Amino acid sequence: MTRTDRLFRLLQALRDLPNPVTAACLAEETRVSTRSIYRDIETLRGVGAMIDGTAGFGYVLTEDAALPPLSFDIDEIEALVLGLREVAEIGDPDLVVAAKTALSKLQARLPERQAQRLKHAVLSAKRFAELPKPTVDVSSLRRACWDEIEVAFAYSDAQGVCTQRTVKPLGITFMDRSNCLLAFCTLRRDFRAFRLDRMQDLQVTKSSFRPHRVSLLRDAKAHFLAT
Repeated sequence: MTRTDRLFRLLQALRDLPNPVTAACLAEETRVSTRSIYRDIETLRGVGAMIDGTAGFGYVLTEDAALPPLSFDIDEIEALVLGLREVAEIGDPDLVVAAKTALSKLQARLPERQAQRLKHAVLSAKRFAELPKPTVDVSSLRRACWDEIEVAFAYSDAQGVCTQRTVKPLGITFMDRSNCLLAFCTLRRDFRAFRLDRMQDLQVTKSSFRPHRVSLLRDAKAHFLAT
């Protein structure tokens, strides 16, 4: 492990472990000696991290001060605002909340002048046609994508014909006027896009398709671009 990696692991341990964290606990967590911990603490302090405490008592990381201030140029701020506001318009309920809290966190962490630019950004996103509401738990579906676990559900097509599907979930994307699951369908033996408002009775199976999600998603995107 390089020293840089070790310092990052030490910072993460200071964030994660109950405060105050003793040098012995930090040494066990990062798999180094306590002597190395003492030296690394001083190194982090030397580059601006605010770490309270001493040997024998324990250490506390002041999170906001330990991390360098975020800094973006004007176009980057507008891009962040536009992206998060678009998520708030088209995302599932959990992502709508997450986008709004992410914006508030960004504003709190930015230098004052940039925080004002973020608050009063020129660009925005608004959809006047209401999106169809998902009829499945989208957060569970997202986790299944990340965990590379097959899911099963009932699906009604545009004509109302219902079929049972078992798929390898690859990602969720906004397509035209609805959010869709991109997946490899085991029934059709091909890539398919399933509207979230036409899915019912979602079940996360125990069948893993790890580690093929990334390659399958790449092929799925090529498939849909070609059709």
